[in-house]
Amino acid sequence: MSGAAAMSGAAAMSCDLLVIGGGVNGTGIARDAAGRGLSVILCEQDDLAAHTSSASTGLIHGGLRYLEELHFALVRKALRERELLLAAAPHIIRPLRFVMPHAAHLRPAWMIRAGLFLYDHLAPRQRLPASSVIDLRTHVAGTALQAPYRHGFVYSDGQVDDARLVVLNALDAQARGATILTHTRCERLTPLAGSWRALLRATTGEQWVSARAVANATGPWASAFLAAILPGRAQHQLRLVKGSHLVVPRLFAHRFAYVFQNEDRRIVFAIPYHEDFTLIGTTDVDFHGNPAEVRIETSEVAYLCALVNRYFRRQIGPADILWSYSGVRPLLEDESSDPMRVTRDYALELEREPLPLVSVFGGKITTYRRLAEDAVNLLAGALGLHTTPWTAAALLPGGDLPRGSPAVFVRTLERRYPWLPAALRRRYARAYGTRIEGLLAHARSLADLGVELLPQLHEREAQYLCQEEFARTAADILWRRSKLGLQLTRNDAGPLERWLAANSAEARRAPASSSRV
Repeated sequence: MSGAAAMSGAAAMSCDLLVIGGGVNGTGIARDAAGRGLSVILCEQDDLAAHTSSASTGLIHGGLRYLEELHFALVRKALRERELLLAAAPHIIRPLRFVMPHAAHLRPAWMIRAGLFLYDHLAPRQRLPASSVIDLRTHVAGTALQAPYRHGFVYSDGQVDDARLVVLNALDAQARGATILTHTRCERLTPLAGSWRALLRATTGEQWVSARAVANATGPWASAFLAAILPGRAQHQLRLVKGSHLVVPRLFAHRFAYVFQNEDRRIVFAIPYHEDFTLIGTTDVDFHGNPAEVRIETSEVAYLCALVNRYFRRQIGPADILWSYSGVRPLLEDESSDPMRVTRDYALELEREPLPLVSVFGGKITTYRRLAEDAVNLLAGALGLHTTPWTAAALLPGGDLPRGSPAVFVRTLERRYPWLPAALRRRYARAYGTRIEGLLAHARSLADLGVELLPQLHEREAQYLCQEEFARTAADILWRRSKLGLQLTRNDAGPLERWLAANSAEARRAPASSSRV
């Protein structure tokens, strides 16, 4: 159900579970709950993944550096989830090999080897190769590095399109009966006559919702939201930590990523990003402002550039930055003085009185599925839910690739759509998986996709994103549903904005076909 349609009626909507927050945790909870037969409404004050969930480093990983903090349980849990997610969404989650040049004065080789051994064996590993020692003088990854780095280590993790992961969870939740309301803010939440009563405000008006239970998945706002509803009840508090990233033109041609160690014992990644770019990040800085207004600071730019320049032959500076982004990670408050050492695990708090309300504190994108399962399990008793968890073995929309192989899928698309330019075909395959058939919907030539509004963006895709994937604005399309904004260094989004102004309402009116390849 679209947001406009849901908000137009005068009568209050009712549901078993109201989820507040449209990031990865909120959409994951909505998906899990809807799949267990609960009626679910999710509201998000902005776009899906508008904040923290679209500002990650884009990794599905166990967290190698967390072993140094002795967070073995968290790493084991994340490694198990890494395996499940690689299987669930092979179109948007791909294996990636990471090279760590050895800097002996920072960490001795034996310590790194021991950590990698644990990383390989803490949880079952079926889809990724084991770690190894490499000679950077002969390995392809060594060509981009400065001469002092002669030896290194290589290990495996996964790379994900984080914002698309959120959208896929919302799509699956909706397919299982959930109502997804974007650009809809929860203005008021009060207990009344045995139910939570929520006042939702959207651009189309206000709507009351009656819910048997509520999930507070508001990310950086979770503590403040809970305090406003039930003052003094929170057992956990959040520590807000800003992480910033840079995107620069591609610094190396191969498919390996890098993990760089710094003198302060932090690590920074340099990752292949959307074919033509390199992603560099992240920082860890305590944050005390409004999470919706987070921005990168000059000191963070200098920090990231300096570390990259210590390792790479090719030097970069502020003039090379094509795009930067920052996000506020809501971490569990602990006694750590260093933001980097704060745990990335999560805690769930269930309030049974006056009515069931579960709040999410902390977490990381890799463990979102497990977090969602745990949250619904907590609510099961109060809601009389007896169905069992199901998401561990379920695919995300578009993930049912032939033999689970992206390479086989791309070859299938080459035969089926020979008229698609190769770059566009690859991007569609990676973004939409088997949902590409709904996107192309009987197209037989490039002309059938309509006007090319911006580089690689045709009218057909813009229409599809509005009617199928909750997109409303140019930013939704260019920076969250895709990263086509990176192609606009010498162009502006005007053609897309004008198209949206003229067509977006009609585009959202009739859902596209959901047939599969």
